[in-house]
Amino acid sequence: MVCRTPDAKEDESPPPPPPPPEFDATVLSQQRDIPAQFIWPEGEKPTEDACEELPVPLIDLAGFLSGQPESAAEVVRLVGEACSSHGFFQVINHGISSQLLTDAHRSVESFFSMSLQEKQRAQRKPGESCGYASSFTGRFSSKLPWKETLSFRFSPNLSTVVFEYFANTLGEEFRHFGEVYQDYCEAMSKLSLEIMEVLGMSLGVGKAHFRDFFHGNESIMRLNYYPPCQKPELTLGTGPHCDPTSLTILHQDDVGGLQVFTDGRWRTIRPKTDAFVVNIGDTFMALSNGRYKSCLHRAVVNREVPRKSLAFFLCPEMEKVVRPPNGLVDSDHPRVYPDFTWSALLEFTQKHYRADMKTLDAFSQWIQGPVAI
Repeated sequence: MVCRTPDAKEDESPPPPPPPPEFDATVLSQQRDIPAQFIWPEGEKPTEDACEELPVPLIDLAGFLSGQPESAAEVVRLVGEACSSHGFFQVINHGISSQLLTDAHRSVESFFSMSLQEKQRAQRKPGESCGYASSFTGRFSSKLPWKETLSFRFSPNLSTVVFEYFANTLGEEFRHFGEVYQDYCEAMSKLSLEIMEVLGMSLGVGKAHFRDFFHGNESIMRLNYYPPCQKPELTLGTGPHCDPTSLTILHQDDVGGLQVFTDGRWRTIRPKTDAFVVNIGDTFMALSNGRYKSCLHRAVVNREVPRKSLAFFLCPEMEKVVRPPNGLVDSDHPRVYPDFTWSALLEFTQKHYRADMKTLDAFSQWIQGPVAI
């Protein structure tokens, strides 16, 4: 028996928070009072003044790929300025067919309109980066994002990897989904290598350096679905973060919701049907020796209609060493980040750290010695 003194007090620590609710979009999108786990702190909630548009350069890739010196020089200049500032730009005349984009968006709608039980056949396993995730309820307990995602891997070295994912995970009836996203990922990989030529020229290391580095990429494709929310002023579709990957190529539907933090405030990048939004990720920031910026961004939701987007995350091969070329390191520009592999950074973000604006700094400390995260 444990004896207590007369003035001993019971433990007054608050009870642990309840587990997050299952994110069933068909139910939650109709609720007037959203669960507490989806409500973000006051300083992080969306604000009306973020509706101002962020001017980002519109890059004509056809002009660059044509080899015309004047066109190429202008593209290189615009991309260099954007990446030194906030890391965002848009590309047009990219060679991706409108039919492929239509099919890809239609398949997003088809998948996320299924019942939660059907979608959970592709449920993401703990510690993994691919599969179906309903608001990451299995990973986080607060500041939950108001969205669903389906993520899968792509590599040009594995010619049918996307097709096989859909057939093996969801069944033969999803063969068409596999065909659509196999074609889409192949087109995105090709486009990303062309963008790498631009980035290489803008950094002064030549067309081939980064294109060759990412030739055998092991990338991630993510389908995003943001259901309507009856209290959109309280939550976020995706919280503030910098992408830990190398390059993101995003196609938005016409609803909009992407916001970027630059010059001390949030501003919007409005959808353009014929354009892709491109942004630098942490891994490429390391490859540029910190000269190009991985910028904080987020997604907001609305109460009327769902929002869809297609995000292709270019990543190096898993065990390839991420190290800036010698031409970007000198006495005026010493090394900013240590050598690392993409597999190590991916593991860090999946098992140890929730991606934010300081991911790369925290990771750099983590791989160089024991640090409490």
